[in-house]
Amino acid sequence: MSLRELRPFFDAKGWKPFPFQKQTWRAHAEGKSGLVHAPTGLGKTLAVWLGPVAEARKNFPEKSVGCGVLWLTPLRALAQDTLRAMREPLEILAPELQVEARTGDTPSALRARLRKKLPFGLVTTPESLSLMLTHGDTRDRLANLTTVIVDEWHELLGTKRGVQTELCLARLRAWFPGLRIWGLSATLGNLDEARDVLLGNASDHAVTISADLKKQIEIETLIPREIERFPWAGHIGTRLATQVVRELEKARTTLLFTNTRSQTEIWFQALLELKPDWADQLAMHHGSLDRAERERVENGLRDGTLRCVVCTASLDLGVDFSPVDQVMQVGSPKGIARLLQRAGRSGHQPGKTSRILGVPTHAMELVEFAAARDAAKARHIETRVPLRKPLDVLVQHLVTCAIGEPFAADEMRREIQSSHAYQDLTDAEWEWCLGFISTGGKALTAYDRYRKARLLDGRYVVDGKQLIQQHRLSIGTISADSHMTVRLANGKTLGTVEEGFVDRLKPGSQFVFAGRRLVLVRIHQRIATVKMATKQAKGVVAIWGGNKMPLSNELAHAMAARLRGEGGRSVEMGAVEPILDIQRRWSSLPDDRILLIEHAHSRDGEHLFFYPMAGRLVHEGLGALIAWRMNLTDSISVTQNDYGFCLSARRGLHLDEKIIRELLRTEYLLDDLISCMNTAEMARRQFREIARVAGLILQTPPGRPNRSQRELQSSSRLLFEVFERYDPENLLLEQSRREILEKQLEFTRLARSLEDLQQRPIHLVELDHLSPLAFPLWAESFSATMSPADAATRLEAMIDELNRAAAK
Repeated sequence: MSLRELRPFFDAKGWKPFPFQKQTWRAHAEGKSGLVHAPTGLGKTLAVWLGPVAEARKNFPEKSVGCGVLWLTPLRALAQDTLRAMREPLEILAPELQVEARTGDTPSALRARLRKKLPFGLVTTPESLSLMLTHGDTRDRLANLTTVIVDEWHELLGTKRGVQTELCLARLRAWFPGLRIWGLSATLGNLDEARDVLLGNASDHAVTISADLKKQIEIETLIPREIERFPWAGHIGTRLATQVVRELEKARTTLLFTNTRSQTEIWFQALLELKPDWADQLAMHHGSLDRAERERVENGLRDGTLRCVVCTASLDLGVDFSPVDQVMQVGSPKGIARLLQRAGRSGHQPGKTSRILGVPTHAMELVEFAAARDAAKARHIETRVPLRKPLDVLVQHLVTCAIGEPFAADEMRREIQSSHAYQDLTDAEWEWCLGFISTGGKALTAYDRYRKARLLDGRYVVDGKQLIQQHRLSIGTISADSHMTVRLANGKTLGTVEEGFVDRLKPGSQFVFAGRRLVLVRIHQRIATVKMATKQAKGVVAIWGGNKMPLSNELAHAMAARLRGEGGRSVEMGAVEPILDIQRRWSSLPDDRILLIEHAHSRDGEHLFFYPMAGRLVHEGLGALIAWRMNLTDSISVTQNDYGFCLSARRGLHLDEKIIRELLRTEYLLDDLISCMNTAEMARRQFREIARVAGLILQTPPGRPNRSQRELQSSSRLLFEVFERYDPENLLLEQSRREILEKQLEFTRLARSLEDLQQRPIHLVELDHLSPLAFPLWAESFSATMSPADAATRLEAMIDELNRAAAK
């Protein structure tokens, strides 16, 4: 493809195409598919979009071409920004070509127009594409489709939404064999594997195109003026808010990222208290806020009227906010890719430097930020592991396809196995899936509601109107706890909070949400009506469920290298040196080449501190495993963080190296984990999500109150027990057990960690005093069982004792 068709746009902008963009245009013109990898803000959109545009101008210069490009985005919030980026070159190159978005946020009037006629470029989500497949005319309406572009593929890879995308692409490839598919990724360690997962069996002649452009990224850390030797749980928290404000004053616009929605609410309030005159310049953005509020914030970033937005991952991706010249990260990002992704929100243009300032929430995060900078410089980026054969997603997709176009089993199986996720689908698994959609499986055959598909002239078809409506409402794999809408008495919707949080409140209780101090008025039909608080009483901050992000392998190794003294001098290591010095004098520094184990006595009993440096979830599994193997599960408590775990008991924890080696054995790991972690109950909880995706638990029809969390739990638990009793071979049961091992316990990583620990020399230290790394684990071990006042008194006494010992 020559540049002649595209030159007017670049000339108007005063730009020159990058080599990776030209390479992508040539590959597209040759009919190839692939993955484009480039740092954020360097023109990936133009690389994959302008090829189809130039092709349309050349082949259809004067007539409508129909829908030629589907653009899949992982977030509805990205749709409007993607539309702007796609429309800009069309104004110069092809004003006759139209681009629109079809997502869950699309107004009904536009949806109606799109049902009549599709534009040349359609921006949509995996869920909306699946919904399109339930309409019998979709193949005809996409007859001119030449290209599918999957944006931010790294965010979908390794998730059920990613598998849903794989299945949709397999359907489109079966309809249109010459279809070209392009993925976009900014930060990913396994690029070629990511490409092959995206393209399935069409990856043989595909290409991976990486921009050979060095994006300058500066990673710095805000150093606390004072760092306690033994901070409670290590938390600095909002004590750095004053220093953060000084940094905000230096920039025009800042994104202040946090790792949780609750932390976003807390930091917003802290900044507002310090700078009340910034009320119109401060905002927050997270996924539980109402869409109108999020759009107001996004527009404020674009026009430069906001000084600071406190946000979560809801602003991680793709949105081009050119006014943002500073990014801050509260707490360790726990991964290199996440840090680079967020850093890329600043300097979001070619040739600009991206800067991110880390704000530690505990002392050891100073080491984490220094290590993250080392790993980023070395390009040690995390990989995303693709999912294999989630059958709940497959049975949902089969019903979707049967509603749109009745299918023959053999043809559909070939199509399904053309995807990466299901290329190893067995005969037994396939037959089970067909039986599940047609009869509900062995245990549910007697119930009509589970008989969705039927054989008609050799093809599976779904033709019940109510069933079709229910299925369309239930399409998707995103699961979340049941939530309630939070609404002011004047009708303004603020967003949603989880049902479990609201259940703990009484009318008249104050809580903080959406940057406001609210009073609960009443709860009715899944709506929590609130009013603004007039008196400043103490109110809780809204909390949401979900696990804390564990430290990634790559960041853990980089951190261990820093603790070994590698990486050279840095301000972070200088600031934390007093703590590390005490750790060295009283014990030693943990590492990923040795296994440090500390033994200590306190008036609470004995304590063993292990430091595998493998992340919170692995340590949770290892701690439970060792406690069970010691036959002390009834009398031992286990706490963990990203660096290690602690076993606490009244007695019996004085172990030698031989016993420790036996406790760390790799034999019978799976059986022992199942025995010690109560995986049966965990699997019941996981089954609720699987049952919803598989269509066993249906969405509430429009106009009716949402089912409560208690009702959903009851329904899923009943189904789980029915399957266990009458259909123990049900493959969804096996899937729930498999998912809980990987999702909750990171079983694969845990097994590898245990193998690694077997090879490490053991450094067993008898402590005279709790070390700085042991103290937070010890504090957690009793704080959960004592009243806050008693816990605080006990902690202060221990801190005084340790500080006196350190001063000597």
